[in-house]
Amino acid sequence: MAIKERMPAPGEPGQLVEMSWDPITRIIGNLGIYTKIDFANRKVVECHSTSSLFRGYSVFMKGKDPRDAGFITSRICGICGDNHTTCSVYAQNMAYGIKTPPLAEWIVNLGEAAEYMFDHTIFQDNMVFVDFCEAMVKDTNPGLLKRARTTEAPGAAVHGYRTIAEIMEAFNPFEGEVYKEALKVSRVTREMFCLMEGRHVHPSTVYPGGVGTMPQPSLFTDYLSRLIGIVDFIKKAVAMNDDVFDFFYEALPGYEEVGRRRIMLGCWGAFQNPDVVDYRYETMNRWGKAMYVTPGIVVDGKLLTTDLVDINLGIRILLGSSFYDDWVNEKPFVTHDPLGNPVDMRHPWNQTTLPAPQKRDFDGNYSWVMSPRWLDPASGQHLALDTGGGPFARLYVTALANLVDTPYVKATGSSVRISLPKGDRLPETTLEWRIPRWSNALERNRARVYFVAYAAAMAVHFVEQAMDRMRGGDTKVFEDFDVPDEAIGVGFHEAVRGVLSHHMVIQKGKIANYHPYPPTPWNGSPRDSFGTPGPYEDAVQDMPIFEENGPDDFKGVDIMRAVRSFDPCLPCGVHMYLGKGRKLEKLHSPMFGAAHG
Repeated sequence: MAIKERMPAPGEPGQLVEMSWDPITRIIGNLGIYTKIDFANRKVVECHSTSSLFRGYSVFMKGKDPRDAGFITSRICGICGDNHTTCSVYAQNMAYGIKTPPLAEWIVNLGEAAEYMFDHTIFQDNMVFVDFCEAMVKDTNPGLLKRARTTEAPGAAVHGYRTIAEIMEAFNPFEGEVYKEALKVSRVTREMFCLMEGRHVHPSTVYPGGVGTMPQPSLFTDYLSRLIGIVDFIKKAVAMNDDVFDFFYEALPGYEEVGRRRIMLGCWGAFQNPDVVDYRYETMNRWGKAMYVTPGIVVDGKLLTTDLVDINLGIRILLGSSFYDDWVNEKPFVTHDPLGNPVDMRHPWNQTTLPAPQKRDFDGNYSWVMSPRWLDPASGQHLALDTGGGPFARLYVTALANLVDTPYVKATGSSVRISLPKGDRLPETTLEWRIPRWSNALERNRARVYFVAYAAAMAVHFVEQAMDRMRGGDTKVFEDFDVPDEAIGVGFHEAVRGVLSHHMVIQKGKIANYHPYPPTPWNGSPRDSFGTPGPYEDAVQDMPIFEENGPDDFKGVDIMRAVRSFDPCLPCGVHMYLGKGRKLEKLHSPMFGAAHG
């Protein structure tokens, strides 16, 4: 719920009002955003991001059979569990010395493409766009809605809605045409996923060494027929999103500052190239660059690296404002990587999780999320990278790297061109995502719908490659292996909402250390030991407020747009903290939907 506490002498010019949203709704419920707002100057002056639940997967993974890692870690998340399974399998393949059969790689790629299409669609259309729909805008910015009713939609010929307001109405929850159609698309894309990985969201057919999915012509034609059935929806979605977001820029000058932060993006790559990948650490730079989503780090619009070895070695886990004790005096698990490079004590391979429960204190420790950072060797700075919600970083890095070149997706150095096949009603269409000027809420959201198109286009390519291999008589999908007594492994992948890495150490045939780092610790981290705020905090702090409501009926829609643009996803749990002696006033219910009329 949203809560308010007026500080002394309310109503004075520039007087700060504390407001918090805990839990943030429409996501897994243990993210809290605590702010101080200057209503006189329409500005957020302070923001803290909190997570109120400790789960401890890194603790109870110790001593387990390494082969169970994928099945256990998929339960980290009830939304993108398959991404964890896939990443764990990548790490295990490295530790066991496996080169997966090519057809198995195509099958996993097809499953992950379906997952991106499913998750991004349901989040964008059924959760994010509630903040941009007619019912919400009517409550928060009635003047903007009035203008939207008379503003022609440039993409009307594609999506069929004459004005911007008509698009907004189509996203009204439970009633709007697009809102309901997106739910149908989510069902179809889950079916596509299950064809390849067996079960959603915890795969039953993805293992180290390959897959248990039986390759047959009907497997791929069933997938493809479903894909062709939704490509027109994807084309329309891109046009609708472009129309709405461009309208916000035009109608609300300065809206580019909502959720804006310095461009500091991380992408760990996705979709392995079976012709190149062998999962050896020594060749990781080569096969990383061959991924169909390029890994890399971008700072201030410049691509710093696409080398997964550099990315791996630069990861640092800082504690700062989190509820943990330090482990730097413990004995390291890994002193050097397989190439002989030294491994830092704050690297996930060497991390020991030492929980230290305590009272939340915004001047001290206030979150169960640690603070992952990337140490830039050139500047010596620990960078608070964000994922841009996943798609923004993926498209940005892939565009700059200019390495992806397939018949359906091509990077150009400044953009990504995406070609979608003919659907039931719309012709073959080429879309182009261009690197924008800002890293902000609107561009993170815009990138999401473009990446749905990216995943769909790559899925066509993956189907063609899989069918060609099967027609050639190569139906092998699994490689036998043995678990070594001593080994290390790392998997790099893109969870739906961004960077995902699994770091594993095997000793005496069992897991000695295991640390998964999904995107939310990167995006939702608290202030680190250098005082640097995490990306949620950074994006909200100092941003302007455009909502027309005052403190008494404030919805915080601009703040919610900024936070939700990162596609926040924290482990299940709901928590509210009421500080001693504070008087809190309920502002509104978190539910916004069927009763909005």
